[in-house]
Amino acid sequence: MANIIRDLSREFNPAGKPAKPKRVKPTQRQMGAISAKVDSELKERSKGICEVRVRCNGAQAAERAHTIGRKLISHRTTVNDLFHACKACHIWLDETPEGIRFKRQVREIGTTAYVMELWR
Repeated sequence: MANIIRDLSREFNPAGKPAKPKRVKPTQRQMGAISAKVDSELKERSKGICEVRVRCNGAQAAERAHTIGRKLISHRTTVNDLFHACKACHIWLDETPEGIRFKRQVREIGTTAYVMELWR
């Protein structure tokens, strides 16, 4: 008959699993995320009014619209990458060729600089 081992403490010595490697570079989702600090700066800049004003006349801003797509952004989102917009203007920015061209033009100027010129 086979030898039956009753005391497994001497024979069984499992190795620990290797630690999961830490991610160094942030994901696209993390870079496109809007931090609380950036959100408060955006709301302070807009004072709750739509900054785009193409489909409205300064309606209440309810959404934060990226000027650069979250999949394309190469840095963490700043206040200069966002518009505080109403629903109609946000849809116009994202879904029409004119809105997409508008976002490209504003990116070259800088969103904050564009908004400050608009309000003068």
